Amino acid sequence: MDLADVERARRRRELVVLEGFHAVKHAIRFGGEILATFTADAAELEDLRARLAPDIELAVQVVAADDLRRVVPRAQVVAVATRPVQPDPDTVLAGAGHVVLLEDPRHLGNLGAAVRVAAAAGAAGVMTTGRQDPWHPDALRGSAGLHFALPVHHLHAVRTQGRELVALDPDGEPLRPGMLPGAAVLAFGTERDGLSDGLLQRADRRIALPMTPGVSSLNLATAVAATLYALKLGG
Repeated sequence: MDLADVERARRRRELVVLEGFHAVKHAIRFGGEILATFTADAAELEDLRARLAPDIELAVQVVAADDLRRVVPRAQVVAVATRPVQPDPDTVLAGAGHVVLLEDPRHLGNLGAAVRVAAAAGAAGVMTTGRQDPWHPDALRGSAGLHFALPVHHLHAVRTQGRELVALDPDGEPLRPGMLPGAAVLAFGTERDGLSDGLLQRADRRIALPMTPGVSSLNLATAVAATLYALKLGG
C-alpha cells in the first residue's frame, strides 16, 4: 500500500482513514488492524510514541512532506485501517450501559468528539441517524480514533430494543443523580434545533442539564459528556 491508496480508502466502506497520532494510537490500543502508516518525519513520530504511547508499536512508511500534506493537510501522520467488525445495534441495545443516540448530527468534528467522551465515560455504544457517516475521516479525527473503543453505528430509524428512550431537552426534568436506569438510550439533538418533534413525542422521558439562566445550549460533545458523567458519578 502506498500514499495514493489513502484517498481510495476514504471511499471504501471496509476501510477507515486515521488522521493524526492520537487517532492512530487509539486504533492500535483498542485492537485495530492497521494496514499502512505514513509520515514525513519518522524521528518526531517515534518521539511522540515513546512519550505518549510506549505501549504501542508503530511501523511507518516515510514519504515526502509535500506529498503527505496533499493527502492530509492537518496531520503529521495518516494511516489506513480495516474498519472493525462490531456487534450489531440490537446486540448493543440488549446489553448493559447507556447508549448515546445522536439525532442527525451536522458537524463531523462534534460527532467525533461525542464518540470520544462516550468512550471515556464507558457508554455501551454510540448510534447516529441522519445524513452523516459516523465513520467519516473527520469524525474519526474528532474522536481521536476512539471509534475503535466502542460500537459506533449509523441507523436508518431509531430503535431501542425495549430500553427507556430519554430525550435531552431544555424543557425536561432537571437531571439529578439516580433518576435513570442503567441501560437507557440517551438522545441528543443538534445545537441549533435540538431533537425533532417526532423523537420528543416518542421519548419515555425528557431530562435537562441544569444551566445558568441565559445560557441556551451546550456544544453537542459537552452535553454528552456532562450527561454521562453526571449519571456515572451519581450512581
